[in-house]
Amino acid sequence: MTRSFDTVLKGGTVVNHDGTGMRDVGITDGRIAAIGTIDATAAGAVIDCTGLHILPGVIDSQVHFREPGLEHKEDLETGSRAAVLGGVTTVFEMPNTKPLTVTEEALADKIDRATGRMHCDFAFWVGGTHQNAGIVGELERLPGAAGIKVFMGSSTGDLLVEDDEGVGTILRNTRRRAAFHSEDEYRLRERQGERVEGDAASHPVWRDVEAALQSTHRLVRIARQAGARIHVLHISTAEEIEFLAGHKDVASCEALPNHLTFTADDYATRGTLIQMNPPIREARHREGLWKGIAQGVVDVLGSDHAPHTLAEKQQPYPASPSGMPGVQYLVPIMLNHVHEGRLTLERLVDLTSHGQQRLFGIARKGRIAKGYDADFTIVDLKRTETIRHADAGSKAGWTAFDGIAVTGWPVGTIVRGARVMWEGEIATPSRGEKVLFDEALGT
Repeated sequence: MTRSFDTVLKGGTVVNHDGTGMRDVGITDGRIAAIGTIDATAAGAVIDCTGLHILPGVIDSQVHFREPGLEHKEDLETGSRAAVLGGVTTVFEMPNTKPLTVTEEALADKIDRATGRMHCDFAFWVGGTHQNAGIVGELERLPGAAGIKVFMGSSTGDLLVEDDEGVGTILRNTRRRAAFHSEDEYRLRERQGERVEGDAASHPVWRDVEAALQSTHRLVRIARQAGARIHVLHISTAEEIEFLAGHKDVASCEALPNHLTFTADDYATRGTLIQMNPPIREARHREGLWKGIAQGVVDVLGSDHAPHTLAEKQQPYPASPSGMPGVQYLVPIMLNHVHEGRLTLERLVDLTSHGQQRLFGIARKGRIAKGYDADFTIVDLKRTETIRHADAGSKAGWTAFDGIAVTGWPVGTIVRGARVMWEGEIATPSRGEKVLFDEALGT
């Protein structure tokens, strides 16, 4: 018999834009060639997915892989290894490296470093600054660019545009959706005295609700004045959810498993390991974020994978840096929330693949559809595991989710038709390529 497909995923339950059902998927030349009932003898290889769910490849649109300049924490290979171990097929990496990713040359260097070395596909955010504000419209359309990322509040790294004029200049020159770390730098500076030596629980007291809410109010106002589209990263407050519900025409937003899982009570046991910006807050904010997911205000999930060494994190607060690894646990933590009834599997798919494709105009990714890249996250909804430091694929070697038992686990990661990870093992050598975007095709 003539071979019709390179590979067939056989016997799994496919979850995509038209619902959930038992279907096979045929793959040819790295693309989806057919969906339905497929004769296994028509394939060069068959992957048995009996009892498993086949999801569109998970896209994590906020990770920090620290290369170049901070490779002692993470690098593009190890960060992407953690990604595919967790079922993530594509990542958008952040610009606060050394040097900063703020020029065409720095972006090209990252793409060169990543191509054929990262285990998953990739794009890179370009940092918006006072210095490059006039050319961000050119930078955001470069091959491999995810768009423009702006820090309105200081975090890890040297990127900061805290003033309305600077943010406005950037937004007047963008055409794609720009992403923002939204905390008010002026308020953060005023409140530094709220930090208590050795007490990580004072972190959300310093970086309080008003710091986030004031910044997001300012950002939406500036975006409207500039006629621009914005994406507010890692929402952490119930108040921002309520506010952004009234501004969906200009503003999308992201939530993290971190804020959906932990509360301020967890500082007592996890301390600086859950210190991040914006911070983990009181339980009412966690519930506000879940309301945002239920009401459709939250558009996407990301991990904000932000690794530091354990020695760095174990310094007494506030000398401890903010951020935690997370790309490997985005899928299992959220599958456990599905298991516990907090959201449906279909909503999770919308938040981890369909949403990113819509917001950022990703070409050929984010859906299980004929002609799209054959990117799949294959999961076992019944499998129970306990997350442990020892299993971390990140160079950091630890996770704030250590000791948490989950039901639902990624067992396979397929990138453009290649089985990159299967049952916790890297199965294919690195073959990552840059993502294509609708608004940058032909550049």
